[in-house]
Amino acid sequence: QINFVACQLFALLAAFWFRIYLSPSHASSAVRHAFATLFGIYFAVFCFGWYSIHLFVLVMMNYGIMNMASIPNIHRYSFVVAMGYLTLCHISRIYIFHYGILTTDFSGPLMIITQKITTLACQLHDGIGRQAEELTAEQNRLAVKSRPSLLEYLSYLLNFMSIIAGPCSNYKDYIAFIEGRHVHMKLLEVNWKQKGYDRLPDPSPTGAVMYKLCITLVSLILFLTLTKNFPMAYIIDNEFLDKTPFLSRLGYLYVVTQAAKPKYYFAWTLADAVNNAAGYGFSGVDERGTFRWDLLSNLNIWNIETATSFKMYIENWNIQTAAWLKRVCYDRAPWYPTALTFILSALWHGIYPGYYFTFLTGILITLAARAIRNNCRHYFLSSVPLKIAYDVLTWAVTQLAVCYTVAPFVMLAVEPTIKFYKSVYFHMHILSILVLLLLPIRPQTHSVRRAQNKAMLNSIKSK
Repeated sequence: QINFVACQLFALLAAFWFRIYLSPSHASSAVRHAFATLFGIYFAVFCFGWYSIHLFVLVMMNYGIMNMASIPNIHRYSFVVAMGYLTLCHISRIYIFHYGILTTDFSGPLMIITQKITTLACQLHDGIGRQAEELTAEQNRLAVKSRPSLLEYLSYLLNFMSIIAGPCSNYKDYIAFIEGRHVHMKLLEVNWKQKGYDRLPDPSPTGAVMYKLCITLVSLILFLTLTKNFPMAYIIDNEFLDKTPFLSRLGYLYVVTQAAKPKYYFAWTLADAVNNAAGYGFSGVDERGTFRWDLLSNLNIWNIETATSFKMYIENWNIQTAAWLKRVCYDRAPWYPTALTFILSALWHGIYPGYYFTFLTGILITLAARAIRNNCRHYFLSSVPLKIAYDVLTWAVTQLAVCYTVAPFVMLAVEPTIKFYKSVYFHMHILSILVLLLLPIRPQTHSVRRAQNKAMLNSIKSK
């Protein structure tokens, strides 16, 4: 943890220096690529020692695949090799380290690199191996038309801004950033003459970085004060279970889940700030004319804490991983996209049994929540008081459903997970099954989604 924080703080300083002294106007793309790569390699070796060899082995294996595999199969081979290598490393954590977390745990960076490898492979397959009319609007926008050079490839996967904590970004966005086109492309989407500007503005990320560093500091304080005082293990303590009523146990479950969040808020917000400090992450201008630096943001804390649906919660938590899952799995799955996406998410996180309890429970609750929303929500939209009541109720149920779902993710092992679910009578599982049995389900098939995507693409082309 000390190495992680030290590296990220040093990366933050290096990012400011990179933006000022190695900006596209001062240095060539090759120099920027080389600096970002060499510093990233240094951080990996500093943090993980000889374990960092796993990162480099996976990167070079997939570079070979990217250059030798046929385009129709490049995304399949890359996916199998990257996920296979990651899974082998996850297995070693259980059978060698017995649920312990290594002080030099390299699995986090390996997970990010796996995301990037599979993202690039899919987008390369879209750009070279498929026709434009076969792609969605987003796939067309992100498609990569040529294989990257070795330096571009290494820079994308190993750059110092994301080597430690991510997030995963799209290859075309990263290359545009290195080449100095990243901000300019977004600014061209706005008619600045109508806003009274004679030329394009020059947005600075400094304000966004300072704001995110404040969030990081608050998150660190909450982590140091709350997380240690409210351990998740206490919810299966025998004395606690014997003396605490059911509703009080649910209330405490919410408290310990809240206490577990600050470390994620800290790590992801700091990683976002590092990328912004380097000038990467500009996403455009909002309705009020404010410059937005959230292209790489991994969470929206306000939307998480006020989520009124399971779907809304998931969409605002670990955002870049959710985007990765959508692009490499959900949008490409021939059947059962929701189930396959949850299973891939579990496999990517690791092979601890608790992960699979969490994601399989998540499938069930997601389907049940969708059925309730489709069948009941419209009855509460006729008046403001009814809508407020509906939002309050769905907020409470969503927060408890999330707590119920993620508890095994923290516990990891089978025995404490089963003990926890028994202590709360498997109530969410039972309620979800009853909902699915009693309410009609109107699934949106892949063929319908593809037709909608094609219509959207045709509309964009006509404009």
